Amino acid sequence: MAIAASGGRDPHRPLNIGTVEIAADLVSLACRDGYRLHGHLWRPLADGGRGTVIVNPATGVLARYYHFYARYLASHGFAVLTYDYRGIGASRPARLRGAGFRWRDWGEYDFDAAVAWARQRDPDGLLAVVGHSIGGFLPGFAVNGSRVDRLLTVGAQYAYWRDYAPARRLALLLKWHVAMPAFTAMCGYFPGRRLGWLEDLPAGVAFEWSFRRARMEASYPPFEREAILARFAAVRAPILAVGLSDDEFGTVPAISRGLGYYRGSPRHQVLLRPSDFGAQSIGHFNLFHTRHREGFWAATLRWLADGSNPWPEAVISAPPAPGHGEHPSS
Repeated sequence: MAIAASGGRDPHRPLNIGTVEIAADLVSLACRDGYRLHGHLWRPLADGGRGTVIVNPATGVLARYYHFYARYLASHGFAVLTYDYRGIGASRPARLRGAGFRWRDWGEYDFDAAVAWARQRDPDGLLAVVGHSIGGFLPGFAVNGSRVDRLLTVGAQYAYWRDYAPARRLALLLKWHVAMPAFTAMCGYFPGRRLGWLEDLPAGVAFEWSFRRARMEASYPPFEREAILARFAAVRAPILAVGLSDDEFGTVPAISRGLGYYRGSPRHQVLLRPSDFGAQSIGHFNLFHTRHREGFWAATLRWLADGSNPWPEAVISAPPAPGHGEHPSS
């Protein structure tokens, strides 16, 4: 299975968060297929022991986008692992063109390696996951997904286009499901950075996003689907799935569609509004900005530490639509 080796100390690490000194150690994660990922372990130098949190990024978002949040969690006693998926940021190969990395690989190999690393470091402690966007859906692909104790997802979904917010659906369809695969076919990878559309993406990731069907497993060969669904069902960790009312990707139907695959987990879906945090808009990305330190970030500590939902009044009833993960079909 995946084994991780930690490297030296990051010279750019923050020294203090208030009165708490935080270390940021460089880490290297060895995946089962031999690929090596890179990231950081953020940890308090004293008064730790609350457990470990793995932060799974959104598609095309660098791990460093979540570093301020990771430091915040570390200042409250957690050890926090941030890492880049294969093909992204610090885990990008010298040549991205033609790389066959898929979304599925980010869960089946990359997240799997992160869990193995965390469990090797702390076999018996709490292991929680914060997953943003696709990062909140990936755990079900991993064999080690069943070793996670708690999940917090933010706008988690797998980009089925009919679930996009109605007012933005056509524009998003043209951008991500027409233009993106066309650019990817021409370049051998998706040149997102050049276009100002997130980071560059491996071709396999871009195509999997562009051509995703209503049923996630339909993207893969029929003989593999039963095993994929079984991995999702094997996850037992309670899930708190957060959605924002102005998130054009993580809509109520989109989040519900993804949650349907986690049949073995207690699932709580909450719908928050920008006004809950004194904001006019938040969308798909902004909850990880430092302006939400005293609001959203502080609230997440309750779920991560003891599994207490900080927004019980925001729980919504959103049962999976016919054909979702409760009754798998090909």
